Amino acid sequence: MSSLLSPPSTTKLMLRPAPPLTCGAIVTPLVGSTLKPEMLGIVASSAGFGIVFGLTARANGFSVIEAVALSVLVFAGASQFAAAGMIGAGFGWPAIVVLTGLVNARHLLYAAALGPWLRDRSSGERALMAHVLTDEAFALSLVHFRRLGFADSRGYWLAAIGGVFIPWNLATLAGVLGAQVVPDPRVLGLDIVFPAAMAGLAVGLATGRREVAAGVAGVGIALVVGLAV
Repeated sequence: MSSLLSPPSTTKLMLRPAPPLTCGAIVTPLVGSTLKPEMLGIVASSAGFGIVFGLTARANGFSVIEAVALSVLVFAGASQFAAAGMIGAGFGWPAIVVLTGLVNARHLLYAAALGPWLRDRSSGERALMAHVLTDEAFALSLVHFRRLGFADSRGYWLAAIGGVFIPWNLATLAGVLGAQVVPDPRVLGLDIVFPAAMAGLAVGLATGRREVAAGVAGVGIALVVGLAV
């Protein structure tokens, strides 16, 4: 009995090999300490944006099931707004597919940027990652990967699912159900959510002069086009 209670000998402790230090052992605390705080603003913007989409879908004649299914199965943010408006206006499916495809073309660039980081993942996992890839998930995960120096799939899922997918879909449901109470999202100032979220993402990705120059140029072009139209 005394041998069970006595501490192990120092000789055995010294000779026992230390466990290997793996990337996973490092990632777990880093995800909690660096990624989650950055997600707070994204969660808020995703929720606000989702409410606006729910209101928009309801205004264009979508049922609760149709609006929620569009958010779960399509999960395309701005393209969903475009599709909802075009469906409500009576456009044909070919026009809707072409327009939403053009709006979502930026995801080709996102995928190309993340591809080298995720080349060791299975094709099935990468397909699921592609489905939940959004502007916010891309920005959060890319910054997170660069900070760590390697791809962290758990961080990606946390950003994409916890930061965007879940808040977006819950907010879509809330927006559809609350459409009778708040028919116009501008009443609550929710129409500013999307541009504010994009501005925040751009600031997070600006790590040098080249990114700052690109951001300033983008803002200038957007202002000129907006004023012209």
